[in-house]
Amino acid sequence: MSSESIKKRKPKVIRTEEGKRNRHDEQEGRYYSEEAEVDVRDPKMDYQLYKETCQDLQRLMSEIQDLKSKGSKDGAAEIEEKRVQSCVHFMTLKKLNRLAHIRLKKGRDQTHEAKQKVDAHHLQLQNLLYEVMHLQKEITKCLEFKSKHEEIELVSVEEFYKDAPPEISKQDITFNDPHQQTLARLDWELEQRKRLAEKYKDSLASKEKILKEIEVKKEYLSSLQPQLHSIMQASLPVQEYLSMPFDCMHKQYEIARHLPAPLYVLFVQTSAYSQACAHMKSSAQPYRQDKKLVVTIEGSVEEARALFKPPEDSQDDESDSDAEEEQTTKRRRPTLGVQLDDKRKEMLKKHPLSVSLVVKCKDGSALHLDFYFLMNLNILTVKAKVITAIELLSAISAGELLNPDLMLSCLYPGDDGKKTPNPANRYQFDKVGILSLSDYISELGHPYLWVQAMGGIGFPTDQPQPSIAADNSLSASHMEKTINLLRSRLLSRLSLHRQFASLEHGSIPVSSECQSLFPAKVVSKLTRWNVITYEDYLTLPYTKDVVEYGLAQDTHQYYSLLIERGTAKLHAAVVINPGYCSIPPVFSLCLNWKGERSSSNDENIRVMESEVNVFFKELLGPLPGFQLLTNQLQRLCMLLDVYLETERHDNSIEGPHEFPPEKICLRLVRGPSRTKPFKYNHPQGFFSHR
Repeated sequence: MSSESIKKRKPKVIRTEEGKRNRHDEQEGRYYSEEAEVDVRDPKMDYQLYKETCQDLQRLMSEIQDLKSKGSKDGAAEIEEKRVQSCVHFMTLKKLNRLAHIRLKKGRDQTHEAKQKVDAHHLQLQNLLYEVMHLQKEITKCLEFKSKHEEIELVSVEEFYKDAPPEISKQDITFNDPHQQTLARLDWELEQRKRLAEKYKDSLASKEKILKEIEVKKEYLSSLQPQLHSIMQASLPVQEYLSMPFDCMHKQYEIARHLPAPLYVLFVQTSAYSQACAHMKSSAQPYRQDKKLVVTIEGSVEEARALFKPPEDSQDDESDSDAEEEQTTKRRRPTLGVQLDDKRKEMLKKHPLSVSLVVKCKDGSALHLDFYFLMNLNILTVKAKVITAIELLSAISAGELLNPDLMLSCLYPGDDGKKTPNPANRYQFDKVGILSLSDYISELGHPYLWVQAMGGIGFPTDQPQPSIAADNSLSASHMEKTINLLRSRLLSRLSLHRQFASLEHGSIPVSSECQSLFPAKVVSKLTRWNVITYEDYLTLPYTKDVVEYGLAQDTHQYYSLLIERGTAKLHAAVVINPGYCSIPPVFSLCLNWKGERSSSNDENIRVMESEVNVFFKELLGPLPGFQLLTNQLQRLCMLLDVYLETERHDNSIEGPHEFPPEKICLRLVRGPSRTKPFKYNHPQGFFSHR
């Protein structure tokens, strides 16, 4: 075929944009027609067509192969024809291929759509399962939930309805509904807490305000210090004139810092008690010190300071002294006795400072007490000294009354001050060979228990105590009673001293206040009054009962007396307790008249002892009862008169009666024991039985 014929067959086509668009539309329409055709066609039929087309194409190819192998000229047209048929078959195969791809694409699309649906359903299932699990957790959480209000301690229901306002309590709604009731109670709790919070804020604001005021006052007071010092210096003459020694007190308190703890407590508490007594006497001058109770500190302050110096300060000096001591020790070594003496002196060493207490009485007499602290024994001791306002008359029997060593004995019952109150001391004494502290009392003073209490020291019983702590409360609780006892002891001893001076001269002083206790005329007289020892008292036969009942101790004072009337002689032994006159004297009687008569063989002698010893309160007189002893003696004289005058007279003997009846008695004797009327009735002036 020529080129011209080919050109005629294939005319040149000018492809414009519109033509391209139309062609694309034709192809797209064809494509979508094939997609529609796929839905109509049966895949099995297409598969069968495909097999047949392949067989036909195979057959045509083999025929073309045979025709070409023959090479005949007539076979060209046939080959061309078969080629056209083959092209048609190829077109069929392409169409089938496209249909297969379209069908495959549709299958994939359907599979993808189905998979997406499955995925959507699976996701929806997972969401539902998650929601179920979440709901189960929420249900469990709700079941296990514990509200905060359960930890709050709410007020009781009764108190809630009582105190809460009606707008919160709502009793008609909440009374039968526990939930609403709890909510209402919580509302009331919240309301109360809000009120407390407001109150707390107000308190904080008030606190801040007060703190600011305190700071301002502190600054003001700190600026006053130099001004006050100058004022104190200028006021010294006024202090002396008004007996208000602030400056001296300040110096004493400066020295008091160097006192050991027990002496410091004693000084502070006695000073406080002195100021308190002055305040009670004169409220206009509350800081005035009582002149009847003076407390001072004695001793060397420098030595007290040296006790607290660190040992490093004196190392150089000690090295020199050690060298000298080594030389002296090489020459002569101290004996064992000298070493023990040094140890004893060191153990019994007193603190350089002491506290002096002066207890004054209204009559001008005074009791000086010096308190010492034994540093190694941890106890306090005291030495006493009596100063009288006037010179006392000498009385032999009163020699031991004002003895400093016996003056304060048994101020409290059983406290004789002869033994150390610290149980630990006996172990210390064993190490240095001290048998008893009583051998050193004259030098150290008496360690009374009340002295330890005034210093705030309290000891356990039968237990060693290495260190002692001073207690202010213990000292304060004993201070007033002890000072009163000291003053009472001094006054009672001075009163006894004056009474003894009269008794030694045979005179019984009876004050005008006590004259009514006795008749106007008492014939029996005191002819002898003297002191006896404790051993002599024990040997007397008529004192046996007093000794057996424990009313006679070696710390007491013993006296004997003789009352006479005619041939009758009344002997008496008297036990005076150190606590006179709160503890009365005890009399033991023996009458020598027509034989020896005592309480063991004469009931009336026993009644006379009872009248003096048992009914002593009738003889106290004006308080505090210092005239008790002389009143007892005067009653003894009166009782002897009654005894003798009421005694039966022997009518067989001629002459006047030795003891004429001068006392008025209602009955001479009474009862089987034939007791006499010893009770005196004033103002009638007669005697009767009790």
